[in-house]
Amino acid sequence: MPTSAPSSSESFHSIPGLKLRSHWFDLPLDYARPDKTIQVFAREVVAPQKGSANLPYLVFFQGGPGSGSPRPTGNTGWIKRALQDYRVLLLDQRGTGLSSPITAQSMAHLPNAAAQAEYLTHFRADNIVRDAEAIRNALCGDTPWSILGQSYGGFCSMRYLSAAPHGLREVFITGGIPSLTRPTDDVYRNTYRRVIAKNAKYYERYPQDVARVCELVAYLRQNDVPMPSGGRLTAQRFLQLGLALGMSDGYEAIHYLLEEAWITRADSRMERELNWNFLVHLEHQQSFDTNPIFSLMQEACYTQQAASNWSAERLLNEFPEFSLERKDCVLFTGEMIYPWMFDTYPQLKPLKGAADILARKTDWPMLYDIEVLKHNKVPVAAAVYYDDMYVPREFSEETATVVPNMRLWHTNEYEHNGLRADGEKVLGRLIAMVPGAV
Repeated sequence: MPTSAPSSSESFHSIPGLKLRSHWFDLPLDYARPDKTIQVFAREVVAPQKGSANLPYLVFFQGGPGSGSPRPTGNTGWIKRALQDYRVLLLDQRGTGLSSPITAQSMAHLPNAAAQAEYLTHFRADNIVRDAEAIRNALCGDTPWSILGQSYGGFCSMRYLSAAPHGLREVFITGGIPSLTRPTDDVYRNTYRRVIAKNAKYYERYPQDVARVCELVAYLRQNDVPMPSGGRLTAQRFLQLGLALGMSDGYEAIHYLLEEAWITRADSRMERELNWNFLVHLEHQQSFDTNPIFSLMQEACYTQQAASNWSAERLLNEFPEFSLERKDCVLFTGEMIYPWMFDTYPQLKPLKGAADILARKTDWPMLYDIEVLKHNKVPVAAAVYYDDMYVPREFSEETATVVPNMRLWHTNEYEHNGLRADGEKVLGRLIAMVPGAV
């Protein structure tokens, strides 16, 4: 065990089919200056019949950024498969879940936007991996562990392989192999094209929604529509529902929401009015207010020694397909963050200044050490979704040519949420791809 192990505490409880152990760790905010700490939470999960077994750890890195780890309610999905051979550690990455969460409320104690931005610079994949290594040393000593990264969790996994491969036994990745070198603009040019293709497929499945979307956009451009929890529903905000188009259940989530957009009144002569239920359900499909790290740090996931300069906003002009002026068919946007969001979403408004500073920051440190990755010896098995709307398949394949000992499973059977949709099968396939994984 290291002599400088982080201070920690723990508690236990059980639910049917699972034994759970909660860990809290006090870890440095800035590992270069460890005097100030944050609290990081991780939940250990084990099958009851294997509670005393000496099982290896499988650490889960959630997608996002900005989302806490899953809160298990039973022995199902990918966790069910994992618990056959591992004890699972569900890590709330710093700033999410119970790990010193970033919210407008928690950031209010900082004196100004510059202080907020400086604080947020410590919440990228590099420090998430440093946290994981500190936790590994506390729980396992020098014993390496296995990790599973979904989406952005895969970005964290690649950072881990780059910065601390000695801590890893094997790596599983689902829809999350990043480019090691490409600038942010390359990523968004590719993903804009993907979103256009997903829109075409959506409207092919639901052609009646072409007119519905056009009507809603026209209405929102002409009317001020307050949201139930504050803020306003603008046309641009409405079109951000397209964030779901890359999920296997995304088309239906949008379509069924559109079906209830307008209130039905007994007096048909009255002007059309948006249904309050529609507005509430729309809010539930958008987590920008509750997970602000996603909006603040999305473009910073890609930046290395360069500024993003609001990449998605700048590049939007290159794709006239997304114009609100179109009369034939208005397109949804995807996983893009825009400056206007910090004027629209109530919990993002107090963070507008910090967001702009981060977008213009040029001295982001490198996330990946390519020379280390070129000599990778850790077995990696990764699911690459052929039509992935969020993580470009072509860039994942580029990275795989650089990093040895990486096996890819190309599939169009699943969308980006394959681990959530059919996790037992997906994780089982990846485990089988790594000889001697368990």
